[in-house]
Amino acid sequence: MAATPGQPATATPRRKAGRHRGEGQWAVGHFTPLNGNEQFKKDDDGLNVRTRIETIYSKRGFDSIDPNDLRGRMRWWGLYTQRRPGIDGGKTAILEPEELDDEHFMLRVRIDGGRLTTEQLRVIGEISQEFARGTADITDRQNVQYHWIRIEDVPEIWERLEAVGLSTTEACGDTPRVILGSPVAGIAEDEIIDGTPAIDEIQRRIVGNKAFSNLPRKFKSAISGSPLLDVAHEINDIAFVGVDHPEHGPGFDLWVGGGLSTNPKIGVRLGAWVPLEEVPDVYEGVISIFRDYGYRRLRTRARLKFLVADWGAEKFRQVLEDEYLRRPLTDGPAPEQPVQRWRDHVGVHRQQDGRFYVGFAPRVGRVDGATLTKIAEVAEAHGSGRVRTTAEQKMIVLDVEESQVESLVSGLESLDLRVTPSPFRRGTMACTGIEFCKLAIVETKARGASLIDELERRIPEFDEPITININGCPNACARIQVADIGLKGQLVLDENGDQVEGFQVHLGGALGLEAGFGRKVRGLKVTSAELPDYVERVLKRFQAEREDGERFAAWVARASEEALS
Repeated sequence: MAATPGQPATATPRRKAGRHRGEGQWAVGHFTPLNGNEQFKKDDDGLNVRTRIETIYSKRGFDSIDPNDLRGRMRWWGLYTQRRPGIDGGKTAILEPEELDDEHFMLRVRIDGGRLTTEQLRVIGEISQEFARGTADITDRQNVQYHWIRIEDVPEIWERLEAVGLSTTEACGDTPRVILGSPVAGIAEDEIIDGTPAIDEIQRRIVGNKAFSNLPRKFKSAISGSPLLDVAHEINDIAFVGVDHPEHGPGFDLWVGGGLSTNPKIGVRLGAWVPLEEVPDVYEGVISIFRDYGYRRLRTRARLKFLVADWGAEKFRQVLEDEYLRRPLTDGPAPEQPVQRWRDHVGVHRQQDGRFYVGFAPRVGRVDGATLTKIAEVAEAHGSGRVRTTAEQKMIVLDVEESQVESLVSGLESLDLRVTPSPFRRGTMACTGIEFCKLAIVETKARGASLIDELERRIPEFDEPITININGCPNACARIQVADIGLKGQLVLDENGDQVEGFQVHLGGALGLEAGFGRKVRGLKVTSAELPDYVERVLKRFQAEREDGERFAAWVARASEEALS
């Protein structure tokens, strides 16, 4: 069993906190809040704000919201204020929060494992149309995000979501966020092990539990038994990756301490094999370490990756075993490298039961409520009652009879949802960007959609897997450091010396196959207007210079700076 909040599960006497404040770790006695975020969490648990939303704020309106609730605790229920329209990227880091805040909210629907019924998808779509001006983006963490939400409508939205088994609980905030899961868990022919029971049990124990609702910062999780490594396990705080132990059979390899943002780190293996039934206990132990030993003094060092980097894998595993699990873990093998580049399950694939699942690609995760309801209708018309979201901003329809596949594909394609997309449609992701995000500096979604169109027109013969990830700021929500071409939004100077929207370029990052971060070429920045020209140029150089079977990332590693410019 894990410790109670603030108390590591150990009989060793705690040494007293001295005058040095250290890193604000609870486990060594530093309980005094060292910044405003820690103070408002100590003053009142974020989960408690729901009552105020339902009984006060939704009735009295936006101006009645306490600032610590508005920019803090409301995140515990999936709510962020969105960017006020008309504020350009140059003012992002200059204006005060109240100047950036619009009186509307982003609301994130939590979808653990990406699992949805068609009834749930229809409700998501209806809410979008009625309360969110049609917005409903699919994120790279399998969630759906609304915009333009009014505080007055939040209680009814919750009621409708919860009536079909959905939630926004701890979709944001310093909490255990959504658990990524293989979108084809339990159905894929090549699956090593189905992690769904573990996801369900972790949700039951952890989500909404006040023992884990005050973490140093967010806690990102992933569980997948797919050999495609389809949940970006390398960049989560904790990840369980399917492996086949030579003695014990199928189970999970344990990873901790991954994350991106401005200080990216690939997660580390603890060398431990975890059977399915023990995954929730191990998850609880790791999140308890983060709660108790995580750094709370500086927000910039409050992610688990910094603790893991300081401790190392051996000490982290020892503390997990000795203080939290109270037993040793079993040593185990590393996961095998995936045999293919694409991890998004797009296309038509046979299930274990002989039926088929069909994965399809919107443009950079941008859909709308009307499209989501139509997807539900198309799926049901072809015999399916289940759909999935992926960690690559894609969707999947499950349980399709062979006789229905062709008609289903036609129905999806009529909605501009490609089952056989170009590499550019398939491989381009984008974060929310300046349209709604208060941290963003540049526009992303429309830029990504137009880039896809331009590349399809200019290089129609290009058929290699390629990932192009577009981010509106340095925080890497769209995983720029691990893309073939990662684009970090910033203001740059154009040919006339004027400051315009543009991108710093990262090249040759990867997950799965030789995971690592992209290369930054000295001074390589492009304006948004120049972006199609630049990407076309570098991809054509890759085509001209690549060796037989060489991946883009491998070519980048050996290419000259001139070839990459």
